[in-house]
Order: sequence, then C-alpha cells, then structure tokens
Amino acid sequence: MEKPVLVTGAGGFLGRHLVQELLHRGYAVRALVRPGRAAVTSALPPLASLGVEVRTGDLCQPASLVGLAEGCGAIVHAAARAEVNPARNPAVWAANLGGTEAVLHLARQAEVNRFVYVGTANVFGFGSRQHPGDENRPYAGQRYGLDYMDSKRAATNRVLQAVTEWQLPAVLVHPTFMLGPGDAKPTSNALLLELYQQKLPGYPTGGKNYVHVRDVAVATVNALTQGRMGESYILGNQNLSYREAFGLMARRMGVRPPAWPIPAPLARLYGAACDGQARLTGRPAQLNSAMMAVAGDGHYFSVQKARTELGLPQTELEQAITEAFHWFKDHHYV
Repeated sequence: MEKPVLVTGAGGFLGRHLVQELLHRGYAVRALVRPGRAAVTSALPPLASLGVEVRTGDLCQPASLVGLAEGCGAIVHAAARAEVNPARNPAVWAANLGGTEAVLHLARQAEVNRFVYVGTANVFGFGSRQHPGDENRPYAGQRYGLDYMDSKRAATNRVLQAVTEWQLPAVLVHPTFMLGPGDAKPTSNALLLELYQQKLPGYPTGGKNYVHVRDVAVATVNALTQGRMGESYILGNQNLSYREAFGLMARRMGVRPPAWPIPAPLARLYGAACDGQARLTGRPAQLNSAMMAVAGDGHYFSVQKARTELGLPQTELEQAITEAFHWFKDHHYV
C-alpha cells in the first residue's frame, strides 16, 4: 500500500481543497487539524467522512506531534496563521516559523520522499502590471511591518536552509490571493461578503494577483512529483487593480461596486486613526496602517514558471467568484 501524504492545515480553506485533490488522485491522506477546528468548519463534511486519517495536534506544541509523520511518504505543509491585524503578533511567528521548523524536523525523521511547503507570493518582490514580480525578486514586504509577511519569509528561508543542510527534497509553492468555494471561516473570500453587503465605500489605489483555490491545490499536488528541488513557484493567475477586481466581483454577485477611489493620503490617515483606536482600546480596529499601506501598492506577479514546471491551471477568475458566492448562498452566509 502506498504511504500516506501528511497534510498540515487540512481543516483550512486551501487544506480542504488539497485533501480533496489528493483523494481524487488516489493518494492516502493523513490530515493534521488543530484542536477545535471542526467547530469552525461545521459548514463542511468532517474530514474523517471522506476516508481520511485525521490527527489532532498543534504545531506550536511539539508533544502533540509525536509520531505524526511516521510512515508517511510525503508532507504538504499548508498550516499557517494568515493574520495581519494586529500587524505585530508573536503568535503569528510561533505558528509560521516555529510551526514550519517543527514540521521540517518531522520530515527529516520520517525521511520523506517529498516535502511541499506552501508559502505566499508576498515573500517575493512585487512589480507593475507591465513588469510583474517573480521568484527572483528580493523580498519587499519588510516595509510594511507585518509579522505575517516577515514570518513567512523567514519560514521560506528555513525550508531553503533544510534543502541545503539536510538535502531535504523540498519544493516551495507560493499562492497569491485565493478565491473559490468552501471558505467556511471565511478567510480571503470574506472580501466577497463585504462587497455583497455594501460595506466597502471605496477602493484602494493598488492591486494584486488573484487565483482559483482549486488551481492552487492542483499545482501543489503536482509538486509531489513535479518541480525542482529547492525551487519556489508563484501560484496565481490574474493581475487586477482593486477597482477592476471589485467591479468584477460586484457584477458577478449582482450588486453595485464601490464608487470612489481612496486617495493615498486619506488611506494613511485612516490607517493611523485605526492604530490609535487599537492602542486606546487594547483591541485591533477594523484595519491598521500596515494593511492600508499594502492596499496602496500593486502586488502584481508573473506565474509563468509554475505554469511551465508545475502545470498550474488558469481557471477564469469569474468562475472562482461565482463558485464562492454560490457556496456562500447555499450555506446561508448571505
């Protein structure tokens, strides 16, 4: 019998799609979920009902991981804390860097044949629409002061260090902004709900790259047998300004798009006001100055390398939006 693939973060938005893609291809799957994760994903069928071996553990608690990777042939490490508010958060470092170090040691002990690390495109330098960033652009996110970006860059470096020092057979994949069905928490698809509920009065001046979550899952599973050791691959699709993206999303959901651009000075002022509110109350405000700074930049990327070497599909963004919105409606989010 083929050795199972261990998937960390299996209860998350991407993790669920990874598990489904692995099962579709006939892999045996061992899924790691955090304690209490089932309550968060009550809108989805339990992983155990899919024929998956479910293990419960916390990457920040090494004692809970003993024997987790024993007998596994490969690991897909998708677990992370993708939290940007507050901008500085030690728990983000503990999960993203400390958790990655814990899984790397599991991989070394189990002598896996392949380790696929799921990062983020934000660990590379972004570019313009005409000259998008790629895997060779040096990290530019330190300007924002976001522990999420900084910790993911540090974790990426730690995986590359393991490739060099341990000869770990690792391939690194770095998704852009994922949309699609099954976002039960919700995470990135919460943007669609905010647009549908007319909670966004304007649009920032920047932009980003968007991708269907299922395309990310396909390319990530492809990385179990494709791609080069120690190489990174940006998994994305379409570069759009926020005005273009919000307009497309609103049209697909049958609502009005935000009408007004948010000038950079106003965005900075609002971000500073949110920071002040957070300091006074001791709780994060709706946004923070780091988030506003990110939204003012164009985080555009090229995905040609992943298309060529990992067979990254390119599903139309309209389909991702439609599937996500229908899933929200079917599960009474709207």
